[in-house]
Amino acid sequence: MSNNNSDTNQIGLEKADMSEIIAKLNSLLSSYHTFYINVRGYHWNVKGEHFFTLHPKFEELYTALQIQIDEIAERILTLGGTPLHAYSDFAQHTSIQEDKNVKDGTICVKGVVTGLQTLIEEQRQVSTLASDSDDQGSADLVDAYVQEQEKLIWMYNAFLG
Repeated sequence: MSNNNSDTNQIGLEKADMSEIIAKLNSLLSSYHTFYINVRGYHWNVKGEHFFTLHPKFEELYTALQIQIDEIAERILTLGGTPLHAYSDFAQHTSIQEDKNVKDGTICVKGVVTGLQTLIEEQRQVSTLASDSDDQGSADLVDAYVQEQEKLIWMYNAFLG
């Protein structure tokens, strides 16, 4: 596929259609970064009877988030955009609240569930917008995240009882 049309990006999608998707993906990237920082805090600071259960689960989660952050940034680049990369930009565009000084395991898990629910909601919006613009790559990326995160919500809610 050669790209001789200046109205399309390097993968043949209309640049005008991609600007809103790029903006939504940058907001999603910001939310992921904030959630990642929250989960690192849970991992470092959790105390109590569930420490040995939750400490490795939080590490598993933030390790997966790191990979997803990179994939979202690379998707933004693929679409011809520039991924946000400054904390001040993340703070301005995130839909997730910072969670400071949380030590109680149950509250940490509730923070994980809330964060995942927020990411899922945001990703469903990205998926709809991307599908409407024939951007199957972005839709598939976030749809896969949603499927895995829905399962995580079920598991963390099972922990909460």
